[in-house]
Amino acid sequence: MSNKSLDIIHDEHRALAAMLSGLRGLVASIEAGRLKPDFELMASMIEYIEMVPEKVHHPKEDTYLFARLRERSAEALPVIERLEAEHREGDARIATLRSALEAYRREGEAGLDGFQAALKTYIEHEWQHMNTEEHLIFPLARKHLSAEDWAQIDAAFLANDNPWQGPAGKYAALFTRIVNTAPAPVGLGGG
Repeated sequence: MSNKSLDIIHDEHRALAAMLSGLRGLVASIEAGRLKPDFELMASMIEYIEMVPEKVHHPKEDTYLFARLRERSAEALPVIERLEAEHREGDARIATLRSALEAYRREGEAGLDGFQAALKTYIEHEWQHMNTEEHLIFPLARKHLSAEDWAQIDAAFLANDNPWQGPAGKYAALFTRIVNTAPAPVGLGGG
């Protein structure tokens, strides 16, 4: 059975993974001396990560998928509780990443290692989080949720604005700016 909401979550995970990979690649190119730091671009990428996954994607999971699965599967409860706790920590984790970028901006090259470490921690956490959802929650949802549950969850996910476009294209404009500014292979900008 294909569930539109799980497809949407998977697509949103892929988009987040691409943005994180792009940010990691940008920082690696700076470290290797191929690029000069573009603090505005990196701040924009962090803003995108904050505004889309942290503010739109995670609340949708909590409100619709996790809430219904919580009612249907005691087996899913410990995993749901862990994931919801990680969602609540999102603002603090983004603040740590943003703070590390600001320290890098202030300190210059001396701050690169701290920013790289914060970015690595953030990325590792996100990969683990997304994998837990896709490899533990998705199968449990498929097993325990009814067709009626899925109809309601899918309707809720489909009714939401596409978070990658956002209200009035807010996130689309930010994404376009990132793609047009970032050098290849991250984006289309010059390097």
